[in-house]
Amino acid sequence: MTTAEIIKLRLSNQQLAKKKFTKPQELVSWMGAIQAQDYPMAKWAIGLRLPGSDDAIIEKAVNEGKILRTHVLRPTWHFVTPQDIRWMLDLTGPRILSSIQHAFRFLSLDKKTLKRTNDVLGKVLQGGKQLTRDEVRSVLEKAKIDTSGLRFIHLLEQAELHQIIISGPRKEKQFTYALFDERVPAAKTMEHDEALAELTKRFFASRGPATIYDFAWWSGLSVNDAKKGIEMVKKSFKKESIEGREYFFRVPSLFKDEIGQTALLLPNFDEYVVSYKDRKQAIDKKHLAVISEERNAVFTNSILVNGKIEGTWQRTIKNNSVTIATRVFSTLSKTKQKLVTTGAKQYSKFIDKSLQS
Repeated sequence: MTTAEIIKLRLSNQQLAKKKFTKPQELVSWMGAIQAQDYPMAKWAIGLRLPGSDDAIIEKAVNEGKILRTHVLRPTWHFVTPQDIRWMLDLTGPRILSSIQHAFRFLSLDKKTLKRTNDVLGKVLQGGKQLTRDEVRSVLEKAKIDTSGLRFIHLLEQAELHQIIISGPRKEKQFTYALFDERVPAAKTMEHDEALAELTKRFFASRGPATIYDFAWWSGLSVNDAKKGIEMVKKSFKKESIEGREYFFRVPSLFKDEIGQTALLLPNFDEYVVSYKDRKQAIDKKHLAVISEERNAVFTNSILVNGKIEGTWQRTIKNNSVTIATRVFSTLSKTKQKLVTTGAKQYSKFIDKSLQS
C-alpha cells in the first residue's frame, strides 16, 4: 500500500470524499467522536462531511441533544451521540479519572469535595434545568465549595466523567450543563470488552488505514487495550504491513481508486489530522521544515489539497460577513488555486445563514 492509497481510503472513510450521511448525529455516530474544543470550528468539521448542511443545522442538533459535547477521550471536548456516550464513558472514564488524580491532589480536591459537588449539581439540575458555567459556579460557591483557579474546570470535568452532567442547549450563545440522566436516554450497558470492541470498530472503520498506536493515541486507552481491541475485531478488517507497521482498514463499498481533485479548508484539530499519532501521510516532505518551525501547525486551520496539507487559513467575521485569508506553504498551480477558492466558498456558504440570523 502506498501513501497515495492510504490518503484515498482515509478521505473516503472519514467522509471527506464519497459522503454518505445526511444528519449530524449519523455522522458523529459513524466517527464515534469528533474533537470539539473549538466549538465553531468543530461544527465545521461536521459540515465538511455532511452535504447540504450549514452551521444552523448543526447548532440545532446540539440544542436538541441529538449530539452532545463533553469530555470523553484523552480527555478533551468531543461531540458524541446520546446513544453512545454511556458505554463510551464507562470504557474511557476510569482511565481518564485515574490520569488526573495528581491534579486533584494538587488542588486539594478530595473524594468528599467531589461527592458534595456531584450531589449539589445532581439536585440543582433536576427537572430539566440547564445552567451556564457562571450559574454553575454560583451554585457551587453558595454551597461553600471553592471554585477558585483550576478547581472549577476540574470539578466540572469529573462531574462529566462520573455521568452527573452533560452539555445542554445553548443559552444566548453560552454553553449550559444539564443533568446527564435527563439528557441521555437509557441504553443497554456494555461490558468492558464489548465496549472496547465497539470503539475499535468505529475507529478503524471511519479512520483506517490506521495503526494500533493511532487508536491508542486517539482514544486515550493503553496500547495493550488497543491491541486487545483489534484482536477482537480483526476479522472485520484488512491488514497490511508498511515499513514495519501494521495498518488496519476497510475498503468502503463502491470505493473508486480515483478520487477527484479537491481542496478542503479543514478546521483546527480536524479528525483527518488529530486521529493519528503519526501524521506523515498528510504532510508533504517539502513542507516539513515550515511546519516544524510553526508550533502546532498541523493542528491549526489547514488547507488540504488532494489529502495533503498545503497551507493554513483564518476567518474574520465582521458586519455579518466572513472574510477568509489563506497562506500557502509554496506556490500552487492555477488548478489548485481554484480548488482552494472553491473550498473557501464552501465554508462561507456553510456559515452564511448563521451570520444573517
